[in-house]
Amino acid sequence: MTSNNIIFIQGYGMDSNYYLVGDILVDTGTGHNEDYLISQLEKHNVKREDITLIINTHCHFDHVGGNHFFEDAKIAIHKLDAVSLKNNNTFGDEFGIDVNNSRVDIELNDGDEIGGFEVIHTPGHTPGGICLWDGTNLISGDTVFANGGVGRFDLGGDFNQLKESVHKLTELNALNLYPGHGPAVEGNASRHIELSYSQF
Repeated sequence: MTSNNIIFIQGYGMDSNYYLVGDILVDTGTGHNEDYLISQLEKHNVKREDITLIINTHCHFDHVGGNHFFEDAKIAIHKLDAVSLKNNNTFGDEFGIDVNNSRVDIELNDGDEIGGFEVIHTPGHTPGGICLWDGTNLISGDTVFANGGVGRFDLGGDFNQLKESVHKLTELNALNLYPGHGPAVEGNASRHIELSYSQF
């Protein structure tokens, strides 16, 4: 498995971070900052119509809300969170944000390969949360964050599943960590993941 060229785009406001990998976009934010996201893509010479695939790390509103900006792109999400996305159970209502993006084109499973990544099912933050792994880089969604952070489990999650998922990630020896929120870690990411596991 070859290492991908991942472009980190810092989330704006309540938006998740976005990751651009060629013509793939990982997560799309709340859907409330369209001009920002599109302008950031254009800084890297990518237009919205160039995006062919969106991979959602999980079904929460702050990661899927902008999916509809990319009408020509396929939407991929783990099969367990696909149910929530199709039924608009994204917890947007809890934060006063309406998300009306129910389209799912590809339902992912643990171990699938997509866009040069292996899909690692990491439930706990949500039932169908995933991380993307290419042998060097880990796009971790809201499972783990820099400096020992872990995802919350009170919005459809499960503490024990989250603990097991983070333990699974400690075995990867990741070099770079690209989380759903906050700063990315380039170099020695495995140490940050180990610190996350120590929180349990």
